[in-house]
Amino acid sequence: MTQNVSASILIEGLTLAYGAHRVLDGLSLRVPEASITALLGGNGAGKSTTLAALLGFVRAQGGTITVAGVDPGADPDAARRRIAYLPENVALYEHLTAVENADYLLALSDERKDRRVITEALAAAGLQERAWDQRLGGFSKGMRQKVAIAVALLREVPVLLLDEPTSGLDPRATADFNALVCAVRDRGTAVLMVTHDLLSAADVADRIGFLEAGRIVEEVEASGPERFDVRALHARFAIATERLPA
Repeated sequence: MTQNVSASILIEGLTLAYGAHRVLDGLSLRVPEASITALLGGNGAGKSTTLAALLGFVRAQGGTITVAGVDPGADPDAARRRIAYLPENVALYEHLTAVENADYLLALSDERKDRRVITEALAAAGLQERAWDQRLGGFSKGMRQKVAIAVALLREVPVLLLDEPTSGLDPRATADFNALVCAVRDRGTAVLMVTHDLLSAADVADRIGFLEAGRIVEEVEASGPERFDVRALHARFAIATERLPA
């Protein structure tokens, strides 16, 4: 990834500790606009804390962090207006339909869309038409995830954060989701996904970073028709998870 491309996410030397436990230890990460970066690491590597720092939920003790030019520690509301965020465990309204959930959540962000645009997004996310006007109380985890994906992708913002986005999705839905994320990248959005799904990351990412003990220890860029050596990535990921404390 060329360094002269504007970075929508820029983290330099970030440190954050809870008591004596240093969760982020000099983390540096650059996600250019119109690109997808996948961040891989085992439990406890610092993935969730990185997302929390970008969203302004935690404030680092050292280093710098900007989201589309905004410091989320200094102005979290302004940073969040520039971010669409898809958490692993999606909080949606059980008594509302899929369309109503999307309409309400977009209204909260002052980004109202008409029904046609919403249903097109639900269809693109892989939710079948018969479910569009059903209440979410009877939805599976995968169906809920598809609604949340549609909402996140309808947000017209410079940064998309994804936390284990393919969790609960079957292979067909994962493939549909990957195509959507690539389309979002192609419209200029910077995408950062944290995941354990190595194959999905290899399918869509322009760059994969390995996070260990709160810092990026290796980055690999996609190249050639095969993009990544998946076997080598798997071996590298296995080493990273083995190094984590029990």
